[in-house]
Amino acid sequence: MTAPARILLADDHALVRHGVRLILDAEPDLTVVAEASDGAEAIAQARGNDIDLAILDIAMPRRTGLQAARELARLRPGLRTLMLTMYDNEQYFFEALRSGASGYVLKSVADRDLVEACRAALRDEPFIYPGAETTLIRTYLDRARTGEQLPARPITEREEEILKLVAEGHTSKEIALLLVISAKTVERHRTNLLQKLGLRDRLELTRYAIRVGLIEP
Repeated sequence: MTAPARILLADDHALVRHGVRLILDAEPDLTVVAEASDGAEAIAQARGNDIDLAILDIAMPRRTGLQAARELARLRPGLRTLMLTMYDNEQYFFEALRSGASGYVLKSVADRDLVEACRAALRDEPFIYPGAETTLIRTYLDRARTGEQLPARPITEREEEILKLVAEGHTSKEIALLLVISAKTVERHRTNLLQKLGLRDRLELTRYAIRVGLIEP
C-alpha cells in the first residue's frame, strides 16, 4: 500500500485544527503529521518535517497564510499548498493564486470539500470551491488572455509583513528583532505605508489591516 500523504495544518484556532484533523485523519490516504498556530510556525514546521501538503489558514498571527505560502514556495518549490479560509473574497482568491496555492477552500464547507481539495492538490490539480469556479476562474482567465492586469497589490511583501506586525501592537524595536532588520528601516517602511495607503496613524493602519484580512478584528 502507498503511504498516506503527510500534511502540515496551520490555523491559529486549536478547535479548528482539531476538527480539520479529524476529517483528514479519517481518510486512509491522508495524515496530519505537523500543526502550527501561525504562519511563522508553519514555515518552521515545513523546514523540519517531511511533508507533502501544507493547509494554511489565511488570517493568522505573525505571518498570514498567504505570506507563509509565498515563503514556502521559495523554500520548497515542490510542496503543495491549500488555503483554508472563512473569506469568500475575490482579492484573497487572486492572492492565493499568486502565492502558488493549489486550492482555496472555505471553512464553512470544509467537511464537504477539503478531502477532495487535498487529493486534487497532491495530483497537482487546482481546486476552487464550487461556487467560485464560474465567476472567479472566468474572470482570471479573461484578464490573463487579454493581457489585462490582475488586481494589484498596493504594498510590497515586506511592507505587508511590517503592517501586520504594527497592527498586532508590536513596537518598531520588536519588529526589527522579529524581521532581523534595523528599527530605522522599520520606521522607513512604516512611513511609506502611511503615504502609499493615504493613512495618518497606527490606528488607521490597524483598521486597514483588519479590512484586508491581515489580522482578525
